[in-house]
Amino acid sequence: MTKRVYEYAKEHNLTSKELLTMAKSKGMEFGSHMSSISEEQEKQLNNIISNKNNKKSEKPETNSKEANKEGSNTSQNTNKKASDKNQAKQNQHKKEESKTNTKQNNNSNKNASNNNKSSNQAGRRNRRNRRGKGNKNFKNTESKGITQRKHKDLPEKLVYSEGTNIQEIAKMLHRDASEIIKKLMMNGVMANQNQALSKDVIELIALEYGVEPEEKVVVDVSDLDVYFEEEQDEAKLTIRPAVVTIMGHVDHGKTTLLDQLRHSRVTEGEAGGITQHIGAYQVETEDDNIITFLDTPGHEAFTTMRARGADVTDIAIIVVAADDGVMPQTVEAINHAKAADVPIIIAVNKIDKPTANPDRVKQELSEHGIISEDWGGDNIFVEISAKFNQNIEELLEMIVLVAEVQELKANPDRLAIGSVIEARLDKNQGATATLLVQDGTLNVGDPIVVGNTYGRVRTMVNDIGRRIRTAGPATPVEITGLQTAPQAGDLFVVFEDEKTARQAGEQRAQEAQEAQRSLTKKVTLDNLFESLQEGELKSVNVIIKADVQGSAEALSASLQKIEVEGVRVNVVHQAVGAINESDISLATASGAIVIGFNVRPTPQARLQADSEVVDIRQYRVIYDAIEEIETAMKGMLDPEYEEEVQGQALVRETFTVSKLGTIAGSFVTDGYIARDSQVRLIRDNIVIFEGEIASLKRFQDDAKQVAKGYECGIMIENYNDVKMDDVIEAFHMVEIER
Repeated sequence: MTKRVYEYAKEHNLTSKELLTMAKSKGMEFGSHMSSISEEQEKQLNNIISNKNNKKSEKPETNSKEANKEGSNTSQNTNKKASDKNQAKQNQHKKEESKTNTKQNNNSNKNASNNNKSSNQAGRRNRRNRRGKGNKNFKNTESKGITQRKHKDLPEKLVYSEGTNIQEIAKMLHRDASEIIKKLMMNGVMANQNQALSKDVIELIALEYGVEPEEKVVVDVSDLDVYFEEEQDEAKLTIRPAVVTIMGHVDHGKTTLLDQLRHSRVTEGEAGGITQHIGAYQVETEDDNIITFLDTPGHEAFTTMRARGADVTDIAIIVVAADDGVMPQTVEAINHAKAADVPIIIAVNKIDKPTANPDRVKQELSEHGIISEDWGGDNIFVEISAKFNQNIEELLEMIVLVAEVQELKANPDRLAIGSVIEARLDKNQGATATLLVQDGTLNVGDPIVVGNTYGRVRTMVNDIGRRIRTAGPATPVEITGLQTAPQAGDLFVVFEDEKTARQAGEQRAQEAQEAQRSLTKKVTLDNLFESLQEGELKSVNVIIKADVQGSAEALSASLQKIEVEGVRVNVVHQAVGAINESDISLATASGAIVIGFNVRPTPQARLQADSEVVDIRQYRVIYDAIEEIETAMKGMLDPEYEEEVQGQALVRETFTVSKLGTIAGSFVTDGYIARDSQVRLIRDNIVIFEGEIASLKRFQDDAKQVAKGYECGIMIENYNDVKMDDVIEAFHMVEIER
């Protein structure tokens, strides 16, 4: 009867795994513990197991000793009993392997513990001994204490930037921060490890350690002009296509000429047949030379766009109609090309017309410094007919000739830089920009900063609408993937990683926003007439705050009656009470002047007005307010003095002294109070009295000045109605230059 592997293993006190391993070592393969064993295989296994048991029985004493070593380590009597029992148990189970020996030893220990108490205690001690033997190395190991820092030599140079803290310097010098702090304290400089240090302090630290300090040159990644000014490696430069700008007067045939060059109907797609945006196209000549053309609009409204086109060009082609001659925009185009310092080629168009007179064109252009080679000048004249494709090849030959003379080169292996030709916001694709690569190679996926925006080049389309993955020097492409649409004429730079590109783009956007805010002119009484003259204002916005409603209404009515050359006063808001932050915010939004009548601004409102550059004017006489605003509108305002607030004191207690008057026991909360200051008494943000200080004392002594945080006694000249919690504001008039 056949047996299963697991049954045979059970009969011989073996695990299935041990039996399978043993059989495999002798060349017998069983699939698993459920495999059947033939009679022949069973005989072979019996022989293997019996041989193994014979080898074990040859040295029973050794096995007994090993078992005793693992099982017991107690007193001699107990050890002897446990040893006898282990030998008896071992003889009964000679067929088991070394692994089962451990189990049997444990069983023998268990049996011994059941027989007598001393044997049980021996078993416990045996377990402790075994644990001790297993951790021999642990007993012998000794604590080494705190690992000391490895000593490193000082660097030769300390490269730093202003604002570096002690912690960063400690890493550079391979020294502890506390050591550097100690050296600074010895030199009279108190600083913590996270405090930004000045240039002098960093150099002092370097001097203490005998290291040469070297200030790190911080490159502003947001300054794109730096990348355009980098020196080029002449060995890496290769010849690039010429960038040609076609300029001229409206309807002289610029787009028709370009249409013939690129064999497409551009004019039909333009509004009214006039080019509305700058286009960029590439044309391949018969000699396999590539030329990049920029088509600038010819209408007078796009003069700025045409000037921008001339800035990125290598050669300027000025198209002049032979039947029309030199026109105002032709002269503009000549001036732009001369300012860009580029060679000028004159294309005399429409020579097919009966009224064409090329000599007249040469005559008129000579008056503007453009002299034909036929007349001994330097400028190339080509007579063409764009409509009938006449002499177009000759024009291309002239362009190639001029480009060869200029030796136009670029490095295609560097990160791409260039300019924006045009930009728009597409409802499907988002921000799209047409770029002209001036140097390097632009790839899809490149992190890029364009003007004041940034992004990653998602798609790239060439001038014929095909998607491309790379664009070399002098190649116009339309890209998507920018955050916002840039301005036409902006520079673009490709960065190595997106993190740097984002940093540069966000910094440029923030700087542009701040510059835009600073350009917004704030209206004050001082620049009111100037703003009116420039036509920036048709009305003067004012915000009126008064102590009572009657004063506010009277002042509002009086100001609205002022008329200077059709400019009127517009009261944006009038109310009763102190000038607060809400009034300043409204003045900022509406470009208004804040007029306070017998009221004062709160400290928060004053700080906000200073930061937002809002003009606050305070008056006590209504006629002064009307007169100042009227004279400001007429341009006659010329104030000589300006009020400067010195400080404020809070009245905590009042003391009435006969023959003297009321003394205000005050605490200086802001600035200082001087003996010669003028003061105004403010109660609930309303000015109650304005006058001078009669006396200022600290305790019993007269004081010239009392600073913030100190108490003092103040007497106001000819005024005694001082109450607790009144505010005494000290000020003086400062002469200002005009």
